[in-house]
Amino acid sequence: MSAPTSGGGALSPQAAAALQEGIRLVFGRWTALQIAVEHQQAGRDSRAKADQLAESILSWFCNSKGPYYYDDLDNMIYGAISGTFNSDFVDGSIEEVAEQILIMHEGCLQGNYSSIEKLRNTHVQGNAVSLSRQMVTDDDDDSSDDDGEPSMAGNEAVRPDEMVVDEPKPSKPVPDADGFTPVAPRRRRGKN
Repeated sequence: MSAPTSGGGALSPQAAAALQEGIRLVFGRWTALQIAVEHQQAGRDSRAKADQLAESILSWFCNSKGPYYYDDLDNMIYGAISGTFNSDFVDGSIEEVAEQILIMHEGCLQGNYSSIEKLRNTHVQGNAVSLSRQMVTDDDDDSSDDDGEPSMAGNEAVRPDEMVVDEPKPSKPVPDADGFTPVAPRRRRGKN
């Protein structure tokens, strides 16, 4: 298992409330999750299930002693998305969300709420789904499914700046001479 990325220690009530707000802000800007909720991929109560995932993550930080490992949080989120929403977000957003939440948690432990303040003060015009549709509509490439709905794969262009953690965005794959676009191998998930 990898080294802990967020130390142990109890969150104060103020820090727990700030972390809860931060998780909700991140989830509200998470395009792939918002599309899954809108399309009711977890059933009619998809919104409630997304909210429950946020509460489960907060509970994990508040009720376990840590240390908190990135891989554990990543696997927890992946398992919920895969099992509850019957989805596999291949856009790298699960990893970004896990990293952002761990950064917020570490800040909250130290009484530093700047990452949450930044999210709170950054106004997103429209919601993540409408922004995603706008990006898909404005895009010249074919990033929609056969039924005309936006695909999850086109969402990497919609990431708010505050969720990107100093990583260069991967370049778009280029079709080869035969017209086939190479696909990166999927990361194996599971407990080691």
